[in-house]
Amino acid sequence: MLKSDGDISAPEENVVGGRPVFEHSGWVYHLGTNSIKREYCNKRFLHIKGKYVMMYKRNPHEHAGTKPIRRGVVGHTLVLEELGSRKVNEGDFYVLKFSNRLDEDKKGEIACATAGETQKWMEAFEQAKKQAEYEVSQGSNTRNKLSMENEINLGRHGRRHRVTQYANRLKRLISTKQSGESRRSISFDASSSFSSSTSVSHRSGVDFCEVDAADVIEEHEWKCVRALAGVRIFEDVSGYKGGKGVLVKAVTVMEVTAKSVFDMILSLDRHQRYEWDSLTSDLELVDSLSVNSDVVHGTYASRYLTRWKCKRDFIFSRQWFCDQDGTYTILLFPAVHKKRPPKSGYRRTRINSSTWEIKNITTPIPTNGGRCLVTQMLEVRSRGWSRWKANQSSKFEKTVSYALLSQVSGLKAYSSAKTATSTVLHKEVSLPINEFEDDDEVADQFYDAISAYPSSSSSEDDEDYDDTINDDTQHDSKDESMKSTDTCLNQQTNPDPGSSHFCGSMCEAKSETDTNCWMSPSGAGFMIRGKTYVKDGTKVAGGVPFLKLIAVDWFKSNNPASKVALHPKCLLQSEAGKKLPFVLVMNLQVPAKPNYSLVLYFASDKPIAKDTLLGRFIDETNAFRDSRFKLIPSIVEGYWMVKRAVGTKACLLGKAVTCNYLRQDNFLEIDVDIGSSSVARSVIGIVLGYVTSIVVDLAILIEGKEPEELPEYILGTVRLNRVRLESAVPLDD
Repeated sequence: MLKSDGDISAPEENVVGGRPVFEHSGWVYHLGTNSIKREYCNKRFLHIKGKYVMMYKRNPHEHAGTKPIRRGVVGHTLVLEELGSRKVNEGDFYVLKFSNRLDEDKKGEIACATAGETQKWMEAFEQAKKQAEYEVSQGSNTRNKLSMENEINLGRHGRRHRVTQYANRLKRLISTKQSGESRRSISFDASSSFSSSTSVSHRSGVDFCEVDAADVIEEHEWKCVRALAGVRIFEDVSGYKGGKGVLVKAVTVMEVTAKSVFDMILSLDRHQRYEWDSLTSDLELVDSLSVNSDVVHGTYASRYLTRWKCKRDFIFSRQWFCDQDGTYTILLFPAVHKKRPPKSGYRRTRINSSTWEIKNITTPIPTNGGRCLVTQMLEVRSRGWSRWKANQSSKFEKTVSYALLSQVSGLKAYSSAKTATSTVLHKEVSLPINEFEDDDEVADQFYDAISAYPSSSSSEDDEDYDDTINDDTQHDSKDESMKSTDTCLNQQTNPDPGSSHFCGSMCEAKSETDTNCWMSPSGAGFMIRGKTYVKDGTKVAGGVPFLKLIAVDWFKSNNPASKVALHPKCLLQSEAGKKLPFVLVMNLQVPAKPNYSLVLYFASDKPIAKDTLLGRFIDETNAFRDSRFKLIPSIVEGYWMVKRAVGTKACLLGKAVTCNYLRQDNFLEIDVDIGSSSVARSVIGIVLGYVTSIVVDLAILIEGKEPEELPEYILGTVRLNRVRLESAVPLDD
């Protein structure tokens, strides 16, 4: 690769904040699809200087005055992914994918002749990302400056308006003139070339979408009980015991992008909400807790005040995030806040928790406006629910629960009306660029806000069947009895690497009713990529973990604990620990006051072969590890809102949070800094609020991408049974 120190349309400074500006440049192949869905492969000169990225048709050092055809900054939301080898123009190239966690439209690919060049570009973009994060951390002026700069977008340009119009007319003409069989053929071809940034299976013409499948076996059983105005109402009939009511959800398909629906739900603009929300009256922002959470005050619409003797208001906390697969999730909790005490003339009530999930739907031929699946879920306790679903009573339609479910149909009707009039909504949610800001005062406010979250549903129904509101009271968490399971203990027959010699600060469960302990479950509850995943997207149930969980430490410290494996208290520093062939140490750093560390020790009874995927992972670069290390969470028992917050999908940890690696002697330690992401910090905050009443399973594995790396295998699993925060053992800093 080429490297230059000359200035090419980037800022003049070569030093920012006392730090030298990193530079990297060279020739790459820019991949993508044009307006008529034809794949292109253009040779381009790419240059990185600091956080700035420029793309040229010619080398600017050899041709003076050359202007960049694309330019922008690398933001903190940049996600990099190696896609491996792929045939491009009859040649084998190594592809690097770019995407944005907050904007699904910003994505693209470049290709290099060798894997080494691709790796250098990954490291270069990581350096640019760190430079941007460093500048953001220097102060508000820098943050304001960065917020006005455009992030680099390596996807298809949107400036070729005439070409796009021509392409759209051509597609309409083809769909009108061709026969049914021809149209099916065209549809198949479009699916094959749709979005070069998607998976290999999409490019081969197989139509499947990974985001539709969870990575944990679903325990709910949903039954459709009503269909109203294009919205289906479901009830969970699995006998879920996580609350005192019935879980219900409203589901519909909307002909807009997931981002548009996400913005509409979060918007507090009264004029827009009047168009679709029949439940709430005026909403106002009380406090912004972080980049992805706030507190909102509102009142009920006048139609819901007729049964009450006084006006009613409420406060709720919202948290939102975008998963790595592009799915938006919004969590709404009842809350209290010192800035908004009860006011005269109003009675403070509590609106029950609810969640929104909005995911884009992949179609063989993408539509201009997009398409998404919208789901709202809540817990219903009204005695009128059973009669309403059986068409025996309409009293449920006068409750707040029904009004909440009706928000989905209101959104659908509003969106359809706006689409029909070709009016585009431009109301954007303000998301500060610095995702890694961790202000102590902000964190304190966040934990104060969640202190009012209920551990279960509200009290008994009132006379008016108003199942979602009651007076604002505190509810203590109550431990539920452990569910019986025959597969929670790991009965693998692999040789035991001397686990009897090791003892962590957290005890291993001796019976299924033990609490504040750990177990090692089988991998049967997790879905992983099967042998034919590259071709058809098939996932299979996991098997026996490859590594054995031998101990768990539960530490607390004033500062985040890192390099735990080198600490004198660590079991790896014992004589027995040093004799183990290999140990994978996973240190989950939990941000709180004090800081906590959950340290998991997964051991092998024999050395790891160098030519295996695990062997490569152990000795590869950090960029490779970040792109492959995967965690699958599963809340086995607990409040349903916690389950929705944690989710059931695999997460590439290195792309969601900062992971630091320590490779020494017979171990590899992975320090997972959960506090490095405001989203992860918010989710872990919810979990900590319920930690004494939940059972959580975790599975770790290395993502397989190439056919020879499949099927995947689970490295290790752990089940944490109702952990008590006060049981953490102090760790000397």
